[in-house]
Amino acid sequence: MSKAIVVRTKKEVRRQDGSYIRFDDNAVVLLNNTGEMRGTRIFGPVARELRDKNMKIISLAPEVL
Repeated sequence: MSKAIVVRTKKEVRRQDGSYIRFDDNAVVLLNNTGEMRGTRIFGPVARELRDKNMKIISLAPEVL
């Protein structure tokens, strides 16, 4: 079993301002045992909420919504 961070979900997620965000697909970023990303590329947009948790994912993502 691997550790992962969910970066996109089909299910709606409510934001602090009351708006909802959802994506067309589900996607995760796989992590190794030390919590670092296994890969070096991210395809597709990621949610803005990841900014507080993991800055490296935000910097590699082509678009932040």
